[in-house]
Amino acid sequence: MTNRTISAFIITFLVAFGSTASAMAFVQSPNQGDPLLTLGGKPVAKDELIYLLSKGNKSEPGTPGMSRDEYEENLDLFINYKLKVREAEARGLDQTEEFTREFDSFRENLKAPFLIRNSLEEGELRKAYSRMQEIIRASHILLQFPPNAKKEDSLIVLRMALKIEDEIKNGGSINELAVKYSDDPSAQVNEGDLGYFTALQMVQPFEDAAFSLQPGQVSDPVLTNFGYHIINVKDRQPNPGQVRVSHILVRIDENAENGEDLAKRKVADIYTEIQKENTIWEDIVKNYSEDPSSSQKGGILPWFSVGSMIPEFEMAAFSLTELGEVSPPIRTKYGYHILRLEDKKPVESFESMEESIRSRILRDSRSTMIQSQVMAIQKSRYNFDENEQNVAKLRTELSSTSKNDVAQVVAAKDLASDQIFSLQGKSYVAQDLVDYINEQEIRIQTNDGVFDAWYERFAASVLNEAEEADLEANNKEYQMLLKEYRDGILLFSLMNEDVWQKGLMDSVAQKAYFQNNIENYQWEERVNAYIVKVLDMTQLDAARQLLQGKSLSNELISTFESSYESINPLAYQTEAGTIEYAEHPVLSKADMDSNYQEIEANGHLHIVILGEKTSAGPKEFEETRGLVIRDYQEYLDKSLVESLRKKYPIKINPKAKEETFIALNQ
Repeated sequence: MTNRTISAFIITFLVAFGSTASAMAFVQSPNQGDPLLTLGGKPVAKDELIYLLSKGNKSEPGTPGMSRDEYEENLDLFINYKLKVREAEARGLDQTEEFTREFDSFRENLKAPFLIRNSLEEGELRKAYSRMQEIIRASHILLQFPPNAKKEDSLIVLRMALKIEDEIKNGGSINELAVKYSDDPSAQVNEGDLGYFTALQMVQPFEDAAFSLQPGQVSDPVLTNFGYHIINVKDRQPNPGQVRVSHILVRIDENAENGEDLAKRKVADIYTEIQKENTIWEDIVKNYSEDPSSSQKGGILPWFSVGSMIPEFEMAAFSLTELGEVSPPIRTKYGYHILRLEDKKPVESFESMEESIRSRILRDSRSTMIQSQVMAIQKSRYNFDENEQNVAKLRTELSSTSKNDVAQVVAAKDLASDQIFSLQGKSYVAQDLVDYINEQEIRIQTNDGVFDAWYERFAASVLNEAEEADLEANNKEYQMLLKEYRDGILLFSLMNEDVWQKGLMDSVAQKAYFQNNIENYQWEERVNAYIVKVLDMTQLDAARQLLQGKSLSNELISTFESSYESINPLAYQTEAGTIEYAEHPVLSKADMDSNYQEIEANGHLHIVILGEKTSAGPKEFEETRGLVIRDYQEYLDKSLVESLRKKYPIKINPKAKEETFIALNQ
């Protein structure tokens, strides 16, 4: 049983339900304790039917609601569905390992949109995409901490950063100061100028600070993993999206005394050559470009956005406005380039970028930030109360303890029963943490000892369990979605066992069903025919010469088709075989006594060659086996429903039935 198959079946079932429904949205019925019906004494809530019929059927305001006939039809389908689920439960199909594995897999996916983390991630996704609508040009000065820095060292670095900030705000040049003070190695070349960038191209604290500044403003010292930064925003512009360029590269021979001058003259000569009227760009690239990865491909480079290339190259590329426009030579650390604009496209939609943004967010420090926020909300919501004294004691005892020795140390120090926190009134002790650590197969590498990392993981695990339990107990939409998939798996299992596999594999029963229903598997009058639809009327005479006056045979068909397939394969479209002709769009117009004829049908001329006719009569089993299997499965399904309606008496609550109908039409 595969997830995809089950999902497809559930969707098919719901489409069948919703095909005549026009409910607007899932609306809870007013009386939650009043069941819609009972099946064999087991109640079924009306909210289940409302949820399934409302799912995905949002009508436009002013459109008619569900009619009585539609409602009765869907109620009948719903009863059949619940009968099958009831039978699956009675057979214990919800107790199997296969069911548990399948349902747990679904549960993991289904709960994600309802979790606190999802809403926080969504907020970060939207914020990142919003920032992507702009590009920022900034300069910075980086002051790093010395190795193994102490608190006093950090304060010294901070005071230095504040001093530099004051110098800039009093008129000092950040670029000159970057050369003098910055620990960023590139500052000696770029004077601290980072060029243009957008969201998700810098570490989060740097990005947050930069996007909070307007052109000309200078930040307070910004702390990142690299040290303290002073940021000066130079420019903000709308994001131009992406460009694709081709280029010619002329490298500078660093070993030659006049390497710079030689490269400059060569690129100038190439640029002059490009200006000539009949010059072919691709030929120039192939002959002169010194970029081996692109020179044989017309110099074409992959699509790129702001912040992806070195600033000089990027600025030249984005300054081109017309397709085919060529830039003057520009210098980068790689040499001299001439660029040609091949294409441009704007920033993509949020929907198309969502997964890419999510992946990047989950790989950087935002993921840790989101997790911290999730735990803070969970702790507040579920009354998390930490025993700080006992946690501090455990931290002291376990700070340098390996995973394998945690249990031994806790037992030796008699700490197992010490409470570490409580959650929703339930107490968790050190032994619970030990048990959790022992169950985990991973090992945590940290410079600060194992306790804090394991304690954080354990607390997160307990809080996540509390959130999921809260979802199942109190979130109506999640409850319904979970039940939908649970029942869908059971429905699939029962149908697979009693209908699909049985109908597919039992060849004896298939043949018996075929014989008992032979009247449904009859041929109409047929004729052996070859039909040539003429698509190119200039080829009509050629077809006539090959087909007219000939008797229908395999040799004739083979000769004709081999004659045109190699020369003009689009001239004709053919059909051959023993065909029921009464309803056929072409043969229904044919004279059954004429061997060769030309017939106009559906705007095309058809050449028809007729052979032997066959009278009406029963089909052979193998001729219609696929249809028999389908019909037999439908018969098995109908028989199953009939037996379940006898096994589980159905009692419908008229009052709840009417309330459900009203709720669906609100």
